[in-house]
This record gives sequence, structure tokens and C-alpha cells, in this order.
Amino acid sequence: MLKFNCSTFANRYKTMGTKKKSESKLHKNNLHKNGYNLEELCEVNTALKEFVFTNKYGTETIDFSNSKAVKCLNTALLQKHYRIKEWDFPDENLCPPIPGRVDYIHHLADLLKDSDISEDINVIDVGTGATCVYPLLGNSVYNWKFLGTDIDNESIFIAKNIIDRNGLNDAIQFKLQPDETNIFKGIFNENSKFSAAMCNPPFYKSKDEAMGANARKLKGLKQPSSEGRNFSGNANELWYKGGEKAFVHTFLYESSLFKQQCFWYTTLVSNKDNLQSIYASLKKLGATEVKTIPMNQGNKVTRVVAWTFLTSTEKGKW
Repeated sequence: MLKFNCSTFANRYKTMGTKKKSESKLHKNNLHKNGYNLEELCEVNTALKEFVFTNKYGTETIDFSNSKAVKCLNTALLQKHYRIKEWDFPDENLCPPIPGRVDYIHHLADLLKDSDISEDINVIDVGTGATCVYPLLGNSVYNWKFLGTDIDNESIFIAKNIIDRNGLNDAIQFKLQPDETNIFKGIFNENSKFSAAMCNPPFYKSKDEAMGANARKLKGLKQPSSEGRNFSGNANELWYKGGEKAFVHTFLYESSLFKQQCFWYTTLVSNKDNLQSIYASLKKLGATEVKTIPMNQGNKVTRVVAWTFLTSTEKGKW
């Protein structure tokens, strides 16, 4: 069983101490921009208490190399701030950092607001995963409706169970992508209409590349690297043949086949070296507007690339 993503949490949280403000660059509406209160989080999720300790600087924290501690912290954040009562999934699935994920939601909300889209917002989350984190956050904060898609039937089953237990069936639906080489084909039809599409694409090209990156992050945390033990995330969550660049370019191409089905197509792009080829492809595909939204989360700098194929007249009629 592979376990991963603990060090990513550390990067995004390490400046956030208990009851202490940080120099965060998270979105201004992000509840976690000034850190979090471990004492309050332990009150809503008592299981978190066993993972809390005081470090050599006198600050209460958790061991971010411990995947169980990280998962427990996330669960507490969802329970306290987003009214998510139950959030359970297998340990081998990717455990997403809530502050970073909700940042994407807030930036997407700004994008929609700037386009005068404020009612009946319907979002498609490509690769929603077992944790269903974007639909949970988007519905909790902005009351959006979601369609979550995934190529893994088991992930959809687990995500649907989370939705059932939180009574969100009317707001969040799922659809299996039967062909792992496709993104919107087999999902969209001529009657589909979404305010936005969002996606957190697989970053790595292979398991070996992902494992190597994880080992380097663990070294940064001064934790031993152990084969197959400090890694969480299934193959479809973390790597894709050709990596982020290949996945995003498939995303771009298929979005051009459904120009009227979605107002804004968006995706996270972690590797800035991929941006120029993305812009060039969007120009060839006929995008009428392209925006790049920077996001800063701890030591991690990423961005959301957004594009639309709609004309000014079509936007006005939307």
C-alpha cells in the first residue's frame, strides 16, 4: 500500500501555528489564511489529540510525515469549517490539503463573478477522486451543484458514500468516465451546460517519478524514506503517461469539441514550463479568452489556467 502527500501538507501549513497569524498568500476569503487553531480542531475531532505535540519552538503541531495525522487534521477542518460530518476513504487514496483545495474554489468563484455568473452555478469536477473534496467545498462555501467524474469506479463508489452520509445527493452527482483516454467524450452531450469545469491533473509521468519526488520531500522533512510506505495516492491520482503536460493537452483538445457546453474551462497547472505550450494550443483551438490566476500556498507556487470558447454575444446570452 502506497502512502503520500504528507510533505505537501507540511509545506502549506508549516508557517501556520496554533492561534498565530502567518504571512499567508492564500485567497483573501480563505478561512485558513491566518492558520488554524489545533485546540478548537481537537474539540470537533477528538481523534486528532493523539497526534498533537509541542515542538522545540514551543508550538503545537502534528507530524506531517504521518499520513494518519494529516488525514485526521483534514477531517477536523472539514467538520469544523465546512459542515462535513463524515469524510472517510481508504488510506491508499490521495489525502488533499483543504486550505489549498478551497483556494481553487475561491478563485473560481471570483472568475464566475467577473463573468456575471452568480446563480444556478453547476460545475464539473474532472477526476473528482474518492475524497470528492472540490464538490464538498464548493457546495459548502458557495452552494454550487457538481458533477464529479472519474475513470475509477471504486473511487466514485467511495465518493458517493461520503455524499450519501452527508445528505448531499441533490447537490452532487457522479458519472464514470468509461474510457481512461478521454476526458469529456462520453460525459458531455449536446444538452450539457456547466458554468465551469475544474481539474487537478496528475502531475507525474510514472510511479518511479512520483516515488522519487516523495523521497526528496521526506528528506526535506528529515524523515526516513521507506519503499512503498510514505506514499498515498493511487496511480490515476498521481501519474499519467506524459505527465501533467500530456493530460492538460488532452483536456484542452477535448474542451474544444464542446465549446458551448461550458462557460469556463479551468485546470491547475503546477509546472510553469507547460504554460507556453498551453497558450499556443488554446490559440490554435480557438479560445476567445484565456486567463492565468496565480496561487501561492506555503512554499508551493501554482496557478489556474482558465479559457472559454464563447463569443461576447454568447456570453451575454448565458
